[in-house]
Amino acid sequence: MKKLSMVLMLLMMAGCTTTGHFKVPEGSNLYIYKRPEPVTIKPDGEVTTKPYFWTAAGMPPGGGVPYRLEKNGETLKEGKLRAKFRPVSIFWPPFALIYWPMGLNPDITYDLINDTQE
Repeated sequence: MKKLSMVLMLLMMAGCTTTGHFKVPEGSNLYIYKRPEPVTIKPDGEVTTKPYFWTAAGMPPGGGVPYRLEKNGETLKEGKLRAKFRPVSIFWPPFALIYWPMGLNPDITYDLINDTQE
């Protein structure tokens, strides 16, 4: 029973977040999906944040997750990040498929210094 509870807890946590790896200019702040607070970037470049609505679906330049890089209050760069459908949203209640189906792609690096997403 204890193991089942632990597995359910891990699934709940996975259903509420999305993770990506980033390279950003030193001292800059990364804002994702027009949220008012910058994301926290770990020393290894990992970013974990809440998932996104269907409006983040697609590939840049037309689709994707909007982002903005700022340094000292000045916008350095704006654009869109490649998004990935989150299969966990199908199983995550309530209604994650409707509200949070899109996430960052954990299999690529979003290099915002050299403008590559591979």
